[in-house]
Amino acid sequence: MELSPALGALHQPVTLAIESLAATQAVERIWDGDHSLWSREPAEADDRLGWLFGIDEMDAAVSEMEMFAAGVQADGLTKVVVCGMGGSTLFPEVLAKTFVPSQYGLPLSILDTTDPAAIDRILSDREITETLFIGASKSGTTIETRSQLDTFWSRLQRGPQFTVITDPGSELIAVADRSGFRRVFQSRPDIGGRFSALSYFGLVPGALVGAPIAAILASAKDLVPALGKSEPDNPGVLLGAALAVAAMQGRDKATILLDPRIESLGVWIEQLLAESTGKQGLGVIPIVNEPPSSSAYGDDRFFVVVGSPEAAAAIPDDAPSIRIPLESATDIGAQVLLWEFATAMAGAVLGIDPFDQPNVASAKSATAQILESGVPVVPLDPVPQLLAQVRPGDCLNLCAYIDPGSSSADRLRRKLGHLGERLGVATTFGVGPRYLHSTGQLHKGKPDRFVTVQIVGDDRTDIAIPGQPFTFGTLKSAQAAGDFVALRNAGARVGRVVMTEFLDA
Repeated sequence: MELSPALGALHQPVTLAIESLAATQAVERIWDGDHSLWSREPAEADDRLGWLFGIDEMDAAVSEMEMFAAGVQADGLTKVVVCGMGGSTLFPEVLAKTFVPSQYGLPLSILDTTDPAAIDRILSDREITETLFIGASKSGTTIETRSQLDTFWSRLQRGPQFTVITDPGSELIAVADRSGFRRVFQSRPDIGGRFSALSYFGLVPGALVGAPIAAILASAKDLVPALGKSEPDNPGVLLGAALAVAAMQGRDKATILLDPRIESLGVWIEQLLAESTGKQGLGVIPIVNEPPSSSAYGDDRFFVVVGSPEAAAAIPDDAPSIRIPLESATDIGAQVLLWEFATAMAGAVLGIDPFDQPNVASAKSATAQILESGVPVVPLDPVPQLLAQVRPGDCLNLCAYIDPGSSSADRLRRKLGHLGERLGVATTFGVGPRYLHSTGQLHKGKPDRFVTVQIVGDDRTDIAIPGQPFTFGTLKSAQAAGDFVALRNAGARVGRVVMTEFLDA
C-alpha cells in the first residue's frame, strides 16, 4: 500500500517526526510489544497489542464462524441484534452497511443505546422470536449491554436465541452457561475494545451478515509486511506521524473523506482516533460524515482521502493531505490495520498512551452517583448564547440523547452541518450514550477545542430494566446529566438546549 502525501508546510516537521521514530526504533519496538514506546509504566499498553498478532488466529477461525452463521440460519432465525457499546459494536455496524446481506447473510442491527423507544421497537418486533441477540462486551459488566440482554432474556428465555462475545473470565460467560446460550465466543484479552475490529467482536457479526471475512482478513495479512518496514517506507508510520504533527501544528481537525464503498468505516475511525489520542489537552479530532464545505475548511484542517470520494473535490488546493488507495471493499481489513498502526504511532509522536482512556470513567462515575441520588434538573441555555461562544478553530459538537433510529437524528445532523458552514467551523455529531464510549474521551481530554451542545429527547414511553430500581428512561437521563457534569468539571464549554430551538437556530 503506497500512500500519496501532499503535506506542504507540514513536510519538514513530518519528516523530522519520522526520523525521530526511526531513531527510537519505533517499528521494532511496537512489534516487540515494548510498552515504553508510549509510557514508562506498562499500564494499558502492556496487554493491548494483541491486534498485531491475532490475524492468523482469526483466519484459522473463519470456518468456525461461518459454520456458526450457517447454523443460526438453519435453525430459522431471520435477523440479528448486537447489544453492546463502543468498540464492541462499531465494526459490526460497518460490515452490515458495507456488505448488505444477501441470501448468504442475515440483516443485522446494532443496539448501542438506552433510549426507551429504541428498546421498545425491538421488543415490539413481530420477528423477535426469530432474532438472535448477541451480547458484546469485553468486561461483561457494561451497564448498557447487561440491561439490554436482561430485558430481552426476560421476554424470551430461549437460550438458542442468545450468544455472547466477551473476554475470558467475564461475567457473561457464567450468564451464558447458566441460561444455555447458543454460543460463547472468547476473544483475546490483550486486544482493547477499539482495536477489536478484526477479532471475534467484529468478525462473528460479519459472518452472520455474510461479509467475506476471509477476504477481509487476507487484505489485512497482505499489509503486515509493509507495517514491518523501516520508518521511511512504512505507511502506518507516515500516516500516524502526519496526523500527530498536523495536530501539534494547529491542524488538529483530521477530516477523513472515504470512498463510497467503505463510507461507513468513518464512525469506526472516529472512535479509534478520538479515544486513543484525545487526552492531556492533546490529540487528533476526527471529522467524519460532515458535509463538504469550502466555507468551513479553515487552516485547522488536515485531510485524509481514502479511495475516490467525490467530496475530495472540495479540498482547498493548498491544504495538506494524504491519499490512501483502495482497490475493493474487502480491503477494509487492510484499512483497519493501517489505521490501528497509525494511531499507535501517532501516540508515540504526541507523547501519550493511545491504549488508555482516562476521562471515560468520569462520566461513568457521575452517572452512578446520579442513579443513587436522583437525576438533577439541568438548566437550559439559549441556543444563540451557546453558539456565540464558538471561536475560529473550534469544533461545534452536538451530543443528542435521542432514539438513533428516529427522524430527529437526521434532522439534527443536517442542521449541524448548516451551522458549521455558517460559523466556518468543523462539526461533530454523537448520539448518547453511544459516544460516551468513543468520542466522549476526546471531549473531556481536549475540552478547549469544543463547544458542546447537549440535547435530551423526551421519552413518550419507558421500559423497566429487570433487577434494577431504575428504568431505561432514567438511565438515559442519568447518563446525559453525568456527562454534562463531567464536561463542566473538565472546563468544557457546554450547554443543554431545547431540540426545537436548535433546529430553528
